[in-house]
Formats: sequence, C-alpha cells, structure tokens
Amino acid sequence: MFYGLNKFIKNLLPKQLFYRALLIVATPIILLQITISVVFFDSLWIKTNKGMTRSLVSEIYTFVEAYKNEADYNKQKLTDLYYQNFQLNIKYIENESIPSLKSERWFSPIDRTLRRELKSKFKNYWFDTLTYREMIILKIKHRNGILQFTFPKERVTNTSARIFALWITLPAFLLIFIAIIFLKNQTRPIINLAKASARFGRGEDVDEFRPSGALEIRQAGYEFDKMRKRIIRHLNQRSEMLSGISHDLRTPLTRIKLQLAFIKDQNIVKKLSEDVQEMEKMLNEYLQFASSRSEERTETFDVTDLIEKTIKKYENTNITSELTEKIHMFGRKNLIQRCMNNLIDNGIKYANKINIKLNKNNEFIIIILDDDGPGIPKNEYENVFKPFYKANKSRGDSKSSVGLGLSIASDIVNSHGGNISLNKSPQNGLRVKILFPF
Repeated sequence: MFYGLNKFIKNLLPKQLFYRALLIVATPIILLQITISVVFFDSLWIKTNKGMTRSLVSEIYTFVEAYKNEADYNKQKLTDLYYQNFQLNIKYIENESIPSLKSERWFSPIDRTLRRELKSKFKNYWFDTLTYREMIILKIKHRNGILQFTFPKERVTNTSARIFALWITLPAFLLIFIAIIFLKNQTRPIINLAKASARFGRGEDVDEFRPSGALEIRQAGYEFDKMRKRIIRHLNQRSEMLSGISHDLRTPLTRIKLQLAFIKDQNIVKKLSEDVQEMEKMLNEYLQFASSRSEERTETFDVTDLIEKTIKKYENTNITSELTEKIHMFGRKNLIQRCMNNLIDNGIKYANKINIKLNKNNEFIIIILDDDGPGIPKNEYENVFKPFYKANKSRGDSKSSVGLGLSIASDIVNSHGGNISLNKSPQNGLRVKILFPF
C-alpha cells in the first residue's frame, strides 16, 4: 500500500532538476503565505467584520426601538441624526411588504455575517449586497410598511484586507522570481554537462568543455572531460593500429601480385589470386571499421533521398522499397550511408530479395530491412554485433568476411543515439530494425 502511494506521488512530482528545486523553494513560501492568510482572515478580518456588523445591527435595532415611540417630528429628527452620525440613510415606506427572499449567498462572508446578526435581532428582514457596488440595502418590517436602511459596505467590512492580500502576495511572487533566476544559474551547468555527454555519446565532436557551477558540478565536469579524452585517445589508438596493420599488409600483397604475374601455371595463379582478393576485402573491412568513428560534420539531410540513391547504385531489381517522402534527420550523412551499404551488402550476400521500409512516428525515424535469406538463430542476435564475430550457422559464412559488417552498422547507429535490433522477417529471413531519435 505504502509502496503504491509512494510511486503515485513520485509520478506526480516533476522529473527535471530545475522544477524539483523550484518546488522545494516555492512550497515553503506558498505554505507560509497560506498559513498567514488563514490566520489573518480567521482571527482578524472575519472577527473584525463580525464586530463591525454587530455594531451596525445594534445601531439599527436601537433606531427601530426608538422610532416606535417617537412623534412624527422627533422621528424625522432621529432619522437625520442617524444619517449625520452613523451614515445611515433611513426611509419609511408605507404599505410595502418585504421582498421575497433571494437565494442565500453562503460563500459571501459579508452576507453570512450580516444574516447571522440580523437573525438575532429581527424576525422579518431583507437585504441586498449586489445591486450597488459600495452600498448595502436593508429592509425591516415596521407596522404597515418597511424601514429601508442604506449604508456603505465599509460599515460591515474591513477594506484593509485587499491591501494585506496585495502585500502578502507580491513579496511571495518576488521571492519565487528571484529563486527561479538563481536556480536557472545553478542548473545550467548540469544541463550543459548533459548536452555535452549526449553529443559525445552520439560520436559528435565536443569542443573544449569548460566546467562551471557549484564545486560538485565542476568536479563532475572535470571527470567527464578526463573520461572523454581517455576514450578519444583509446579510439584513435585503435583506429591507428588497424589502419597501420592494414596499410602495412598492402605492401606484401602488392609484391605477391607482381610475383603471380611470373608464374606460368594458371591453376596456381588463379587460386593464389582468389586468396589475394579475399585478403584485400578483409583489409578493406578493417579500414572501414577503423574509420567508423571518424570525425565528420553533422548536418540535416533527407534520409529518404539518401536511401533512394543508395538503392539505385546497386541496380538490383530484387531490392524494393517503401519510403515515406522527405524525412529529415540530423547526423553524419556519410556514416548513415555506410551503414545502409553494409546492411544491403549483407542482405545481397545471403538472400535473393530485400525490402526496405522507411517511416517515422512522434519519437523515432524507423528503418526496416527484410530479406528472404536463411536468417540468423535467435540466440545469435546479440553476438553478431560483436566485432570479428562470425555466425557459422544458417547464413553460410563467407571466407572473405571478417565479421565486421553488422558491427560497423551497430556502431554507427549507436553513435547517433539510435537502436538496432534483429528479428525474423515476414519472408522467414532476417529483419533489421533501426530507430533514430529526432
């Protein structure tokens, strides 16, 4: 029960650090303002209004009692005195009855207080607080007519409540505004660090990162910068090593090709030439793998146009497509094209027909490649993305492959913040599904 309640509360709370910090700062201020307001309206405003209303009703009651026993001349003089001293405009209207009662406004503090005090003094009365903005009309049954009292609303309510509400609200908003400015300055370094981490994770070039903010945030920024430089150094060493090995092996291969030209036995020449070609293909894959992390300018480009041009280069009628027009993404165009080339080459090598689909939803650009080949066993789905790993079953392993095609494609997709997965295609072959965020 408590776990479910705790989870429900967590779902209601904001997820971003800025809004959480703002909630921590603003909640005590708002609670304090509410508490002060409740105490003020309960102990000061309501009680003050109650006392003022009680005093007014007592004055009216005194007037009514005196009015009953006075002569006509004294009645007029009494009315004038009350008007001069108590701001009560009093008029006796003969042969008029009390109006029918309107719906009682229970949400109005003035109406509730006035009704409560009048009930204790009079049996038959009626009042109106809505017709006039600054005045209240009160009618009380008297003999064959009514006594009509007109008096200002300030006689029954304290006007300082509005000023108090203004002065208690403005400082609260001012404090929250100042807190927002300070919180923005404190959370900006964390946001910059997160953006730099995301860019680096996608393989983009991150300029010299300058940590800022509080001591703990600067320390995290310095550690990120050290980690980034170590990873870049490791990747450069890997690329340089593979490029160096591949480049050094080309020299002896070239000498072997020259020596093959002097061999007269064509059978031996043919076999050796095939081996040399396979070795050259392997070296090209090594070089491609080494350059899969190469620094390239990111740009916005049309994925639909890129895939269409890639398919046309193959001039293969067995490659079909279902592409949504004009889907743009932000990334490294040449690497995306290399990824598509690797996947299409992989499909051509093992299947007869390939179908490529491209569409998008609210979150992702979706690329799906289906073929009718032998497929890959389900337990090998994760392994085939490992560098130099070759599945020896189902898809007829080739001697010229070193197991880097899917690894390079996976590396490119992940460097763009995307995801690549394998599954069984509707043609009982292999389905490759790629998701790119946008």
